[in-house]
Amino acid sequence: MAKNEGLSTEAIARTVAETMYRKDVASSSIGITPKEIRPGHAVMTLRITEAMLNSHGMCHGGYIFMLADSTFAYACNSYNQNTVAAAAQINFLRPVVLNELLTATATEISKTGRTGLYDVVVKNEAEETVACFRGNAHTIKGQMIPGLSERDEQ
Repeated sequence: MAKNEGLSTEAIARTVAETMYRKDVASSSIGITPKEIRPGHAVMTLRITEAMLNSHGMCHGGYIFMLADSTFAYACNSYNQNTVAAAAQINFLRPVVLNELLTATATEISKTGRTGLYDVVVKNEAEETVACFRGNAHTIKGQMIPGLSERDEQ
């Protein structure tokens, strides 16, 4: 991609997400899939497989956390500024079973300077909330796609 093509913030967010996903072996290898990316916002899905079940026959919480964490990462990196998690917590609200399709939606709550706060709600196909995640983000040096910037709004 050529430098400074004058893209909108929405186009930048989508381009960054596409670039991230090509490099994101962890998420793609278990089936996490981006569905919607906008500045400060991301929606991703994950179908629960047998390999993700714990000894109780329910989805291991680590997979639900990973879906939420990945969705958080795509939302907070959507501005093309390298951003990492500083802290995160999750509350599991209901069990998740084999073959359920989970959808995680990340929403930016606050972004000031180099810090951001994001909430991620994970729902099942019945639109029941199965987990709530809150992540604190910290912007570090660099960009996912160096030189990519939004169009001048003059």
